[in-house]
Amino acid sequence: MFEVGDKVVYPHHGAGVVQKKEHKEVLGQRREYLTITILYNEMTVMVPAENAERAGLRRVIDEDTVKEVLAVLQDDGTQMPKNWNRRFKHNRDKIKTGDVFELAEVVRNLSIRDLDKGLSTGEKQMFGRAKKILASELMYACEMEEQEAIDFLENLLENIGDVRGEPRVAAGTSLDLDDAEGQEVVPE
Repeated sequence: MFEVGDKVVYPHHGAGVVQKKEHKEVLGQRREYLTITILYNEMTVMVPAENAERAGLRRVIDEDTVKEVLAVLQDDGTQMPKNWNRRFKHNRDKIKTGDVFELAEVVRNLSIRDLDKGLSTGEKQMFGRAKKILASELMYACEMEEQEAIDFLENLLENIGDVRGEPRVAAGTSLDLDDAEGQEVVPE
């Protein structure tokens, strides 16, 4: 399924490269393990090969998918819980899925929230981590250097902020961005 040299993404940690496949005995069981070096935090993880997909390990996206991810980043924001700790959990759960579109949505929504209202300390850390995870995948997918991918993503997010200018309110909504169900509507 995964071979040495494959560029992969491990949920919540980012993109990396399969460094080796080897059989090891752990807790009395002999299994094949994949050793993966994760780019963004220079971590090495070992994943049982038989559980790799269940753990969320997947290959880095292709060029067509990069275009779809960029479209998500440039799209309007979506609803997030108003309460900061619910919003934090909501975003953390999206990041943990390992789905690049969910990650892009978190990056976009936190970027919009940061521009409009600012972020809590925990959200700032999450935003930074999410951007690094996404940039690590874009680096491999677009064959960029690490800093080039980070700069590309930062510039894209800055351009979104420039285009947005003043917060826009969708037709049929009031300036009060909090609805009765405790959801915050991020301006479109």
